[in-house]
Amino acid sequence: MTSARFLQIHTLHSYSAALLNRDDSGLAKRIMYGGAMRTRVSSQCLKRHWRKAEEDPHALLMIPGAQDAFRSRELVTLKVIDPLRGKFKPATIEVLNDLFQKQVYGEKGADKKSRQTLILGAPELNWLAEQAAALAPSVQEALPDTGEDALDKKALAKAVKDTECVTKAWTANFKKNIEALRERTELAAGLPSALFGRMVTSDPAANIDAPIHVAHALTVHEEETESDYFTAVDDLKRDEDDSGADTIQETELTSGLFYGYIVVDVPGLVSNLTGCERHEWDKVDRAMAASVVHNLIYLIAEVSPGAKLGSTAPYGRAEMVLVEAGDRQPRSLSAAFRDPVAPSLPSALSAAKAHLETMDRLYETGEMRRALHTWNEDLPGAPRGSLREIAEWAKAAVLNGKASP
Repeated sequence: MTSARFLQIHTLHSYSAALLNRDDSGLAKRIMYGGAMRTRVSSQCLKRHWRKAEEDPHALLMIPGAQDAFRSRELVTLKVIDPLRGKFKPATIEVLNDLFQKQVYGEKGADKKSRQTLILGAPELNWLAEQAAALAPSVQEALPDTGEDALDKKALAKAVKDTECVTKAWTANFKKNIEALRERTELAAGLPSALFGRMVTSDPAANIDAPIHVAHALTVHEEETESDYFTAVDDLKRDEDDSGADTIQETELTSGLFYGYIVVDVPGLVSNLTGCERHEWDKVDRAMAASVVHNLIYLIAEVSPGAKLGSTAPYGRAEMVLVEAGDRQPRSLSAAFRDPVAPSLPSALSAAKAHLETMDRLYETGEMRRALHTWNEDLPGAPRGSLREIAEWAKAAVLNGKASP
């Protein structure tokens, strides 16, 4: 048995006539690798689809104890301030909005365009909403009764100044109070933040290191792409109308066999989920971490990027899943495809096998492995099984802190 400090998940997914991930010009994302241009799917795209697979039987938020999180520039507006509208005067709402936006998004937070997109957990947002509701009566009482329903910038500045005596103490204790909330509340920042991390420039203490590291998926072969010319025909066009299509457009379509690579830093994951120190990861309850790994393997294998669903139906399941458990620094198998291989599963698996055998011979790191694929040969040290068997094996590795042969 070996320590399950790191889990590495390798996949091969095949997609045809799709546009999985677009750049700012609407074309497929690409990267040059090994002197050949490859089609690429960004890690952000992959993670978002795993996070948002809420109706999947293995959805992350179905794990007992999971808390949701929300990513937006309008968290305060929608989750904290809007519930108060109609209950207090417009001036009170505007003062609270100005106050909470700046506390959460920084000094320029009152301007939506100046805010960064943040991710906050449901417990954090619930706490902010409770604070706003508790503060609102005192703010309203401190405001002079001008009878105004709306405030311009000058009037808002005056209203903020009029209520400083009420809001000053709350503002001074804000960071201390929300830090206490995060310390005493499990998953205050939500499960997505605990898995994929977050950065809050206005509050560095709220930053969370991501224990799940996701590489950009890329084709194991040179890109396969075509410009798709398509038309839309007016069904009600009459014979005397102009001939031809009503709309003529072009889009890019690609096909490919994509290599994906994900690393789970198990001590980091357990620390984020339980609040323990990293070095104590094998001394605490790891049930939630084990469930996360179990469900994540299913999502990685079964959930596809969802672009252009109606016109390309880009649904596919992994044709290869290799999971490794070990205690040494992870290493990708992308080097197996630095020289492009033929766009076929046997060619890709043969290259992966040769590269694994070389790495095992040179480094002798002793990872335990399980694999899923339809190839007639086995990958080195990787007994084959179903996705269920592989997910259960990985779950047991996290629960036990060690992986079985």
